[in-house]
Amino acid sequence: MPDGFETLAIHAGQEPDPVTGAVVPPIYQVSTFKQDGVGGVRGGRHMGADDGPGRWIEGYEYARTANPTRGALEECLAALEGGIRAFAFASGMAAEDCLLRTVCRPGDHMLIPGDAYGGTFRLVDKVLRNWGMTYQPVHMSDPAAVRRALAATPARVVWVETPTNPLLSVADIAALADAAHEAGAMLVVDNTFASPYLQQPLALGADVVVHSTTKYIGGHSDVVGGAIIAADTDLGEKISFIQNATGAISGPFDAWLTLRGAKTLGVRMDRHCENAQRVADMLVAHPKVAEVFYPGLAAHAGHEVAAKQMRGFGGIVSFRPRGGEAEAVAVCGRTRLFTLGESLGGVESLVELPGRMTHASAAGSELEVPADLIRLSVGLETADDLLEDLRSALG
Repeated sequence: MPDGFETLAIHAGQEPDPVTGAVVPPIYQVSTFKQDGVGGVRGGRHMGADDGPGRWIEGYEYARTANPTRGALEECLAALEGGIRAFAFASGMAAEDCLLRTVCRPGDHMLIPGDAYGGTFRLVDKVLRNWGMTYQPVHMSDPAAVRRALAATPARVVWVETPTNPLLSVADIAALADAAHEAGAMLVVDNTFASPYLQQPLALGADVVVHSTTKYIGGHSDVVGGAIIAADTDLGEKISFIQNATGAISGPFDAWLTLRGAKTLGVRMDRHCENAQRVADMLVAHPKVAEVFYPGLAAHAGHEVAAKQMRGFGGIVSFRPRGGEAEAVAVCGRTRLFTLGESLGGVESLVELPGRMTHASAAGSELEVPADLIRLSVGLETADDLLEDLRSALG
């Protein structure tokens, strides 16, 4: 019987140190490693495809190429997502950039969500477009629209967020995998909002998963990082080469902090989901709220798909207060427990106005978010306290 998620989160890649017996992998704060003769590198292992998820390194020579602490995190992430190989990066955007430059070439076309994360849009529109790539925003919640877009212009990559940031639309991963593969495209899923605890895209047919591990996997707002998890051996080798060549790696202390966060991912996500559901239900009933976005609401357009492919609906709730943008700004300034700040997924609750903050780069584009939209990252505080804070902020 395979190990459960929580068991993998605590043990995958994290065997006790063979010398000291330390139960937590040490921080190997080192840049280089002694060799036993020229080319005689120590440690590491090369795992074949039949061996399952793991580190594919033949030894340690230089920490940009491989570091034991980073390797422990990567082995854990591969196990949690059910992938063959995982790679830890300095940020989520570094992971996205590495992946797209691995699988795409100038002249290639990709599909992105019509409400993609602002940082992803900035990378594609302002960086990769200058490299010769083209893109088309598509509503990923509509598989028929994706099929039409693929038929009109062949794409190398179909890039999906589900749920999306910050409008929380939901895409049917299995349906999009079929559509992408029939058209010869690769399906990439940004699984940051759901986390591997709530959703496992590779099991649903995706080719690659990306994460901002800054968010739920790290979970404590104290480390920035990113990850790629690949289902294919050959793709893993290509990503490994590009990561080593370009060097956007996670440092050992950052990897250690992220690995520490991953241990409690399951129990944290359960509480995030529970609190977020209560927040969403309260906002729906509040007279000063015009619209609420949360997949856990039965009225949400993607509720049934989310219930099918997720084990919970996540910790992010977005809403639009009555009174427009000025009132939204005022609400953000009146909260006490919801700290005004960017990012999400930490134990503490955060509030932000995406149109002016995380998604400002999409202003004036097809991906512009409503100016009065408020995004909440619902933390682990006592739920009643969070509800009271929001009621007070709404007046």
